[in-house]
Amino acid sequence: MQVQGLNHITFSVSEIERSLAFYQRALKAKLLFREGATAYLDLGGVWIALNEQRDTPPNERSRAYTHVAFTISPADGEDWEARLTKQGVSILPGRARTPEEGLSLYFTDPDGHLLELHTGSLAQRLSAYSAKAVIENSTA
Repeated sequence: MQVQGLNHITFSVSEIERSLAFYQRALKAKLLFREGATAYLDLGGVWIALNEQRDTPPNERSRAYTHVAFTISPADGEDWEARLTKQGVSILPGRARTPEEGLSLYFTDPDGHLLELHTGSLAQRLSAYSAKAVIENSTA
């Protein structure tokens, strides 16, 4: 049971359009997916997620949902949760998601940095969103 690598980095932003423009123009990030207040970008092979948090005060925005996620094996999800709990780490509630997106364990380090252990991949996430869009479009 090991962390396998960096999964993604999520930034809470005040205006999704402004942030998208910055990452695309200034840093040459490639837009992979956009829906409402969420956008996924490829920045040099790193999955960057932008999540608009308009109702969060600016001084709290970076703490609202900005986080770093590490990849773990799907088979190890329950073991990681038990290990963290045994170490006195509080598992935080995550956002609603479909099982196809993978399991996420959210928690903070001793200084309050939000971390995530995630079993899914960007490809799985995009596939789940694509399937959802097809279903939504067929019922419209």
